[in-house]
Amino acid sequence: MTNTTGHPYAQAAERFDQVGAPALMFAELLALMVNDAPNRPACVVAEAISNRYTAADLARADLRDVAKIKGVGIKNARRIKAAFEVGRRMIQSHLSELKSITTPADVAALLMPTMGILENEEIHVIALDTRNRVISTVMAYKGTLNSASARMGESFRDAIRANASAVIVAHNHPSGDPSPSAEDIKVTKMWVAAGKLLEIDVLDHLVIGHNRYVSLKERGMMD
Repeated sequence: MTNTTGHPYAQAAERFDQVGAPALMFAELLALMVNDAPNRPACVVAEAISNRYTAADLARADLRDVAKIKGVGIKNARRIKAAFEVGRRMIQSHLSELKSITTPADVAALLMPTMGILENEEIHVIALDTRNRVISTVMAYKGTLNSASARMGESFRDAIRANASAVIVAHNHPSGDPSPSAEDIKVTKMWVAAGKLLEIDVLDHLVIGHNRYVSLKERGMMD
């Protein structure tokens, strides 16, 4: 077995007990999740993973690619991906329990952890009642915003079923840069116009990147 004396992540369990999970480095958290491999202790495996991926990249990474890292294997890779999925579901559950939406930051804080790591573009729609309380949140479309513009009805389908008074639309930029494109602005105006016909207010359109977002409402791009 490799000597891990002095390894920076070897005492992850002790530090967890002393200072708690939020204070641990990413690699230390990984060291608590993975099992030792032959001649490859968990702290060394965790270091190899953190050298290859950031947290966001690891969440997006293919299971088989993670498993190929020396010492990881398919079981450890499954455990890591399962942890990310638990976090994603917790965030979605929190969104469903949210009393009301008051600012774009409310939406961004809830959607960025999941939408900010997507490899493909998705459109998510939050349906709201007359008091801006969340009725539902759904992934309305998967694909580029350009192709989605021809499927405007899909963005409002669940909101109509839920008898929503308003919606907030969000889509992600897999590049990580949330700067709105000309197409983003064009489709936003189409959503607003369609919402008026349906008597459903489109309150905002958020473009989500990696730990960043842009509110088209705040930018004055909704009209």
